[in-house]
Amino acid sequence: MKLALLVTAAALALAVVPAAAQQKTVKIGFIGTFSGPAAALGADMRNSFEVGLDHVGRKLGGLPVEVIYEDDQIKPEVGVQKTQKLIESDKVDFLVGYIWSNVLLASLKPATDTKTFLITTNAGPSQIAGELCSPYVFSTSWVNDQRPAAVGAYLSKKFKTLFTIAPNYAAGRDQIAGLESNYKGTFVGKEFTRWPDQLDFSAELAKARAAKPDAIFAFYPGAAGTQFLTQYIQSGLKGVIPLYTSSVVDEVSLPQQKELALDVFGVSQWGYDMDNPTNKKYVADYKAKTKTYPSMYGAQTYDAVGLLDSAVKAVNGDLSKKDEMRKAMEKADFKSVRGDFKFGKNHIPVQNFYLQSAEKLSDGWAMKTGEQIAAADADKYVDKCNMPQ
Repeated sequence: MKLALLVTAAALALAVVPAAAQQKTVKIGFIGTFSGPAAALGADMRNSFEVGLDHVGRKLGGLPVEVIYEDDQIKPEVGVQKTQKLIESDKVDFLVGYIWSNVLLASLKPATDTKTFLITTNAGPSQIAGELCSPYVFSTSWVNDQRPAAVGAYLSKKFKTLFTIAPNYAAGRDQIAGLESNYKGTFVGKEFTRWPDQLDFSAELAKARAAKPDAIFAFYPGAAGTQFLTQYIQSGLKGVIPLYTSSVVDEVSLPQQKELALDVFGVSQWGYDMDNPTNKKYVADYKAKTKTYPSMYGAQTYDAVGLLDSAVKAVNGDLSKKDEMRKAMEKADFKSVRGDFKFGKNHIPVQNFYLQSAEKLSDGWAMKTGEQIAAADADKYVDKCNMPQ
């Protein structure tokens, strides 16, 4: 009888233990590219996420963290399979990462159907800001066309004609659309190339030379960016037609590009030299860990840790309180590496953008933050978002 009473009492005690105590760990599924020519992007994001976790004591809201990293191989069909595996088999609480827009778009439905929070730390297809916005999807990066839109407004003041080159997939098309939305001059050529297998851009660059534009704008992330930059220089265009880029020149590619990247301009909402305590600590500890400077991709991913920590803290570890977590994340109550941080109603950041250029430092190469070309920029799709508030 006494044994039975003890068993009953123990069962009752478990029944009234709060959910926060029952939750042992926070499980995070991280989708990135960790193989092939774009693996450097995934490595930078993973390293930054790990630095961020170190800075919160490897705990979110007081709960230990388990991260499962999965390689999407730059293939939408692989990305969605890995996303489904993380949700259905690994039972993750959050999905983080996503470099490529086509991979993210393929993976959205499994996440939103299961009400699994997804924080994209790079991919920014316009649909997630508009008709496909969701209470369960947040971005710590941008919408694809925001950076080129800022460049377009800037280039309108400097050049009458422009030639564009970009890969023919969701992000490439968004990039050129963003540029078009703000550039008031004349486009004398627009070229879209195969993705991700085309690495020979000689034909497109020959067309650019023949068109004689005042400037070229190109978008190529990862290894393709280095190939494009090398061929731009080999074609004799450097010093003849200035090059403005999105994701061609950054800290991931600079260790290979070095002097090739000088006098080529990029655009970002973040820089290693931003003067705030969070950014200084992030950059210093990332460099200590990897012996290199972090990139924009990594900085966006580092911010995801602060966002997640704020959500788990808000519910005292009770991850079943999804509505309360959503409201906490919408407040963006964390210290960002880019300084002030806030979301629009569609969960896309409202932020400044800056021109950047490569510089050689005593301990490596990095992108120096230059002129601000857009202030408190909100994406243009927010009014298409009908998310319940």
